[in-house]
Amino acid sequence: MVQHKYREILEKLQGDIASGRYKPGQRLPSEAELVRRYTASRMTVFRAMRELQTLGIITRRVGSGTFVAQASPTESRVFGLLIPELGQTEIFEAICKGMMEAPQATHHSLLWGNAGAASEKEKEEVAEQLCRHYIAQKVSGVFFAPVEFSPGRHQANHRIVAALDRARIPVVLLDRCLEPYPRRSSYDLVGIDNRRTAYSATEHLMTAGAKRIAFFARPQSASTVDARIAGYHEAIQTLLPQSGRDLVGVGDASDPKFVKAFLKKTRPDAFVCGNDHTAGILMHTLISLGLRIPEDIRIAGIDDVRYARLLPVPLTTQHQPCRDIGRVAIAVMLERIANPDLPTRDVLLGCKLIVRRSCGARQTVSHSN
Repeated sequence: MVQHKYREILEKLQGDIASGRYKPGQRLPSEAELVRRYTASRMTVFRAMRELQTLGIITRRVGSGTFVAQASPTESRVFGLLIPELGQTEIFEAICKGMMEAPQATHHSLLWGNAGAASEKEKEEVAEQLCRHYIAQKVSGVFFAPVEFSPGRHQANHRIVAALDRARIPVVLLDRCLEPYPRRSSYDLVGIDNRRTAYSATEHLMTAGAKRIAFFARPQSASTVDARIAGYHEAIQTLLPQSGRDLVGVGDASDPKFVKAFLKKTRPDAFVCGNDHTAGILMHTLISLGLRIPEDIRIAGIDDVRYARLLPVPLTTQHQPCRDIGRVAIAVMLERIANPDLPTRDVLLGCKLIVRRSCGARQTVSHSN
């Protein structure tokens, strides 16, 4: 609700300034007046005003008040999207839509480079080519979702940011960090709180009646999955200590032999999966092995992609606020440009649990990105 009110104030003032209701050099209403006008807290109003100031739309004069900036509200900038999975992973399409919808993006442009590739190795090569293209174009900043799954991903990701650093182009990471969890890079990151998200998913399966919960993930996944495993560990150790050791499977969810061996060894009655894609593949494999979902085994994913509700058994999952991630990423990039000496920040948004049949609990209203 606070987030909604903050955006309402920000967008209304931006619209009033853009339409000429408040002209360059004109004094704006005081914060106290805006608090009364929008029935908002002083902190919410202050946050909206601070963002307008960061964007160069307003100026604040000590003892005089807040005024519309005399110059053009913002310098027009071009930002590059370096997202190897763009067009292949649903969440990034929604994140990019959020960027385009952001009020701060009105005066700026986004370059959508073609980073699609057939193999994981090709993703590294295409991502580095796109990086060189953006440097040649002298973009104002790059939104980068580091390469995952390929064996050489760490080296490729570091070559990319090193090249952008040499070109003095700011970088904001989307969804995932460059470094293995829990290490941290020196770049701003906007995504979800993966540890808390997995903790919540594990806790929900416990509430639904599961006693031996396993975590299943694909090999060579991004650091986000390691953070989710950490959240799963914490939930098991805190809420279900009597279950014994944690049960983590890293392998091919489409391989019946691997899945059957894992089931025999660990005897789980539920799975939290690294993401919805893994959950969907695992669901098909479990069904092919004769298991009923959720009667014999429960499943929860993370992402809430569109096909989650279309699986043989609709999937319980955590809904990522992808468009909000995009909107926040634009704001973080502009603030980084305006204040390059700011400390590195993680801006981690919360997820919403979407309950469907796969967990065996009563279904709630579903969402989509």
